[in-house]
Amino acid sequence: MLKLYAPIEARKSGFLRVSDLHEVYWEESGNPDGLPVIGLHGGPGGGSSPDMRRFFDPRIYRIILMDQRGCGKSTPHSELRENDTWALVDDIESLREHLGIDKWVVFGGSWGSTLSLAYAVTHTERVIGLILRGIFLLTKAEVSWFYQEGASRLFPDSYDRYIAPIPEDERGDLLNAFYKRLTGDDAAARSRAAKAWACWEGETVTLQGPTSLAKRFEEDTFADAFARIECHYFVNEGFFPEDGWLLKQAAAKLQDVPGIIVHGRYDVVTPLSTAWALKKAWPKADLHVIPAAGHSSMEPGIVDKLLRATRDFGRRFG
Repeated sequence: MLKLYAPIEARKSGFLRVSDLHEVYWEESGNPDGLPVIGLHGGPGGGSSPDMRRFFDPRIYRIILMDQRGCGKSTPHSELRENDTWALVDDIESLREHLGIDKWVVFGGSWGSTLSLAYAVTHTERVIGLILRGIFLLTKAEVSWFYQEGASRLFPDSYDRYIAPIPEDERGDLLNAFYKRLTGDDAAARSRAAKAWACWEGETVTLQGPTSLAKRFEEDTFADAFARIECHYFVNEGFFPEDGWLLKQAAAKLQDVPGIIVHGRYDVVTPLSTAWALKKAWPKADLHVIPAAGHSSMEPGIVDKLLRATRDFGRRFG
């Protein structure tokens, strides 16, 4: 199996003012004259990480990462105002123009796949191709499966820890119960809710389950932005005009756009049925189902296939 490229440092970085309120952090690494790629992190609210650079051959790719509004190094931290899908799509396009890039490959997993698709159906002419992992279309059914009932049957131990901050009489609508606490004035309740929300995802992203929980999900600063921004987007149904809108747009606008989809067979966070539906709507995309993998981009089989995808695009378009 292929393994990640060696760690590299960012060659350039900066902050882009995208509104009177928000500044977003961006960075560039790899070959300054290479094939441009924008890597879109998950969450929303997850922030980018140095490991995201390692999915691309730095001799071939000009690697761009951006922390989306309210998370990572972007400011103000954990801010919900002026923070929605279409603001992020505009930010991506502003960054492309700021960096003088004509077209680029778009790479994203989980929520990053949602945002990648939203950008691609809005600015199709700027997209060379899409490499997506852990497909999430932010439909009501997907959100209900993971945050209300469904995944709970596979991870009942983690689920009990997730719902612990919510009184029993409010558990019929966990999304809004969490939102009330994550946006309320009680700092202690906000912190408890944020960590419970973040750790629920952290305990379910890999086949190993709770034993593989990454430390960042328990860190106050990360958990606060991650939980608040995710819940904000999910309560507002992704800010899409209607449920299922993104799949319809993909079917209408991406027919000539090359794509590679990588999805774990046992992905509990974003079940395979969503990737399957996207593939049927977008025949030009190649779907690769990884037999022994869950949701995380760091599962060995997913790493291997994503690296093969970036190599493939490097040969085709580099």
